[in-house]
Amino acid sequence: MDAMIDVRHLTRRFGPVTAVNDVSFSVDRGEVLGFLGPNGAGKSTTMKVITGFLAPTSGTAVICGADIINAPIAAKLHIGYLPEGAPAYPDMTTLGFLRFIARIRGFSGADAERRIELAVNRTSLSGVLAQSIDTLSKGFKRRVGLAQALLHDPDVLILDEPTDGLDPNQKHEVRTLITELAPSKAIIISTHILEEVDAVCTRAIIVAQGRLLADGTPMQLEARSRHHNAVRLAISGEAPDAATALLRLPGVQSVEPVNDAEGAGLMIFPREGHAIVSEVTDLVRTAGWPIAGMRVERGRLDDVFRAITAPAA
Repeated sequence: MDAMIDVRHLTRRFGPVTAVNDVSFSVDRGEVLGFLGPNGAGKSTTMKVITGFLAPTSGTAVICGADIINAPIAAKLHIGYLPEGAPAYPDMTTLGFLRFIARIRGFSGADAERRIELAVNRTSLSGVLAQSIDTLSKGFKRRVGLAQALLHDPDVLILDEPTDGLDPNQKHEVRTLITELAPSKAIIISTHILEEVDAVCTRAIIVAQGRLLADGTPMQLEARSRHHNAVRLAISGEAPDAATALLRLPGVQSVEPVNDAEGAGLMIFPREGHAIVSEVTDLVRTAGWPIAGMRVERGRLDDVFRAITAPAA
């Protein structure tokens, strides 16, 4: 099956600045793609080009078979877009704005009201329908923006920082909604919040300085972390020279003391990400160390993010 979103060699320049540099990727139905990068990486510019708000300098995006350059109306019919900042008409009420969006999307009468009701229920806006948008909190404005993106039940959702400004409960609600919608849609979430990837994404792309630098499932990206398969060991009593003994294990690269929310312990890093938990367990048992806890690290996306996006020294 053809991809629902097919981005082909997309480049966008602003004078001498290249904001997006030859970016290509595709998203299939059922995928939730996290589009990650530091501030200024080109995330929002890419979203604006994919949705037709900005023309590319070169390249294109094809949405459900429709080219955003050659057939923009056909492409946009399939897109629900939550832009950065969730712009709306501040003097309109929430309900008035959603009715306006319904009209310009071509819906009227009972069909429009049904769609508005569904979008309002999905985004928990029933309590602010009569309020003007300029009186809403940042979180509610974000949810109004999400509601208008969902109104026409699009095949493709492009969401730029969808949980920005939301409290933890609201973030959970939005992430649950995205998970519920995902099987029937192709979804891109642009974000710099790494926890968003673990929460909802089936795949992630990392960009920096306009270039695509990594593409994989969250587990594939985490496997590139130095913490992948590392073992955190907490010793509850005396274990002299534990670090030295651990360093003698063939699979161990290094041992570092840690003192974090879990308390004091040792982080044991493997060579080349290999599994070392059996070696460590055997040593602990043989040495008779009093162990308070032991766990294996899956890997840390923030390690990978920093390694990929940090500017060269």
